[in-house]
Amino acid sequence: MPVTFRILPRRGVVYVRYEGLARLQDGMDAFRRYMAHPDCAPGQKHLVDLSPVTALEQDYARLMELQALKAEQFRPGDPTTLIAYIAPHAEAQKLAALASRSWAGFPQVVARTLAHEAEALALLGLAERSVSELLALS
Repeated sequence: MPVTFRILPRRGVVYVRYEGLARLQDGMDAFRRYMAHPDCAPGQKHLVDLSPVTALEQDYARLMELQALKAEQFRPGDPTTLIAYIAPHAEAQKLAALASRSWAGFPQVVARTLAHEAEALALLGLAERSVSELLALS
C-alpha cells in the first residue's frame, strides 16, 4: 500500500508513510481510514515520512477533494495540529511543499518540512532520534 499510517495514542502521534508514486487518491483513502479509526483525535501530531517517495502525481481536481475531506476533520476551535514532513530529497520536498500549501486555509494546522528524521522528531517534541526507534518503543 503506497500510504500507510500508525496511530501511537499514548504518544499523541500519527506516523504516516508514503512510498513510491505519491497519488492523491491514495492519500485521500488513507486520510479517510485515519478519520474512521477509533484512536483518531483532534490535536494529534503527525510525522509524515516522504523519504520513500519516488514521484508525485499531479492531480489538482483530487487536491480539491482532499481539501474538502480535511475540512471535515480539522475544524476551527480544535487544538493545534503540528505536522512534520520528513523530506530528504527533491521529490519528497515537492510533495511536502504541495501538502503544506494545502493546509493554508487551516490556521489550527502548522506544517513544517525537515530533511532529517531526528529534526522532525525533535520538532514534535519526541526524544527518539529515528522513526524506527519511535515505532519500536511505542
